[in-house]
Amino acid sequence: MATKHSHPWIAVLSGAALLAALAAGGLSFHFTHARAAELDRAVPPPALDQSAGASARETLILAGGCFWGIQGVFQHVRGVEQAVSGYDGGGASTAQYETVSTGTTGHAESVRITYDPRVISYGQLLRIYFSVATDPTQLNQQYPDSGPQYRGEIFATTPDQDKIARAYIAQLNEAKVWSEPIATIVGRDTGFYVAEGYHQNYLTLHPDSDYIATFDLPKVTALQKTFPAEFLAQPVLVPDVKDQ
Repeated sequence: MATKHSHPWIAVLSGAALLAALAAGGLSFHFTHARAAELDRAVPPPALDQSAGASARETLILAGGCFWGIQGVFQHVRGVEQAVSGYDGGGASTAQYETVSTGTTGHAESVRITYDPRVISYGQLLRIYFSVATDPTQLNQQYPDSGPQYRGEIFATTPDQDKIARAYIAQLNEAKVWSEPIATIVGRDTGFYVAEGYHQNYLTLHPDSDYIATFDLPKVTALQKTFPAEFLAQPVLVPDVKDQ
């Protein structure tokens, strides 16, 4: 597994050739916000955040394009105990990569993030998500991948998460952080299904992949530059996953 099905040409273009083709206008998909230079600014922190509680472990589920990049970013965030690629938004019977890739199942490629709220808050994780992990203005698309399975969505696991996420999106829209409105939606976690083993730790296992080098490694670089206090040099990997 080395490519995303929606754009098999990534397999035959090197990173340099791909960027050259984009610059020449030879590829038609929306790439406006994929430049690394636009991934290294922190958006304002949320005015509303979770209160520090006694819980030592909470869960956040995010979708924002290919799960390889989302997982890769949050595996480098201090306070994150695990980030697992999977599917949310659809049923158990259709939670397989080939089926989800048809865009007809209701699923989005998602990442379940388990974190310690005593180290990092829910709101700060959302801030990282909007700052470096995804372009929230793209509707049903992230860079070369298009379809509802690549939508931006925050799957709230509690009423507080829902409230904070909606307030934060409203805050960022009001501040006009981006010239276009945020397309990321807030939904409800109806069941997270872990993705196939070859999708886990993909960024770490395949740093030389043209897809990873072009679209995802710049996000990790941006995380280190923009959030140095939260950056974890050694990624927290999903255990027992072999390079496939």
